[in-house]
Amino acid sequence: MQVGKLKNRVIIKRVIFFLLCGAVGWYLKGRLDPPAVGMAGAGGGTPYVLIQKLETRDIAPKKTYIGHVEPIKSVDLMPQVTGYVEKVLFEEGSFVNEGDILFIIEQQRYIANVELRQAELESAEANLVKTERDYKRQSSLSKQNYASKATLDTAESSYLQAKAAVAQAKANLDLAKINLGYTEIKAPISGRIGKALVTEGNYVSSATQRLARIVQTNPIRVAFSVTDKDMLNMRQTYDSQASQLQTELVLSNGTVLVNHLQSRFADNEVNTDTATIAIYAEYTNDQNLLIPGNYVDIRIGEKQPQLALLVPQAALAQDQHGNYVVTVNEEGIAEQRRVELGDVIGDKQVVLNGLSSDDKVVVQGLQKVQNGQKVNAQLVSDEVAEVE
Repeated sequence: MQVGKLKNRVIIKRVIFFLLCGAVGWYLKGRLDPPAVGMAGAGGGTPYVLIQKLETRDIAPKKTYIGHVEPIKSVDLMPQVTGYVEKVLFEEGSFVNEGDILFIIEQQRYIANVELRQAELESAEANLVKTERDYKRQSSLSKQNYASKATLDTAESSYLQAKAAVAQAKANLDLAKINLGYTEIKAPISGRIGKALVTEGNYVSSATQRLARIVQTNPIRVAFSVTDKDMLNMRQTYDSQASQLQTELVLSNGTVLVNHLQSRFADNEVNTDTATIAIYAEYTNDQNLLIPGNYVDIRIGEKQPQLALLVPQAALAQDQHGNYVVTVNEEGIAEQRRVELGDVIGDKQVVLNGLSSDDKVVVQGLQKVQNGQKVNAQLVSDEVAEVE
């Protein structure tokens, strides 16, 4: 009998121990677990939601292409006469104007050749005067039958040869003057000149080596290729409304040049290998930011912006009546708004009707709130700032 009583006491003690452990566990759980504040279903508290401002963005379609900057005009300066370079009259890398003298090749022998040809011309002209007089004299005597026909023919031949000699002497003088002019190498175009490839004292020969290179920098050209489909679309959209076209050039450092376009033209045939056609656009370059040989991004689109409201797709909901969002006003009251939607752009969608730029929409916790309910709203940007 005592053994049975002992077993009952042990069982009772164990039951009491487990009950105490459970009570302590519930107590500690209540002490350690944070209270659910502001969550739906926790005693009917105010729902906690995240809200976000609407974005206003230009949604006008723009196409981006890779463009290559190239000069409209470029010239390699070549010597036309032989001789030693006497002077280099420009600063390397500077801007030169059309007609500026850049190089002088030794001139003495070309000056002397001009003087020689001038003397030859004067001698030929003097001989022409003499032979002309002889021809006229023989012609007069022949009419009076004092001179033979053979003598007259000889005088006429000498006169004609003298006239030809004068013409030849004039041509030789002109050539000598041209060669003398070539000893001064002038800039045929205005532009930026590069390095002097030949310096003073070096011997140059006709058309065998470059002296320097000049490239036109203002205006300047950007060449890029588009697909045949894009070309047709551009012609249909912009050729009849050229004033509506806007181009943006994005330089390698991020600088954007807007609407510096002067003119453009397309190549006369499609490249059959790539199914693209080359387009050449001419731009002003007053600040010399466009350098021949560089690559740039060129964006083409409409000049007038098409501003639209964009709503995050996380804020959109749908029921049997259509699409809607929930906005929160300054008093923290939720309001359901029916919206008309447009195109999807990234993770957002265009709102055609139903919202204004001042509205703030619920992007998280949408399922917790009802129309007209008071909510505890927090801007997404504020939360991000707190996390950072």
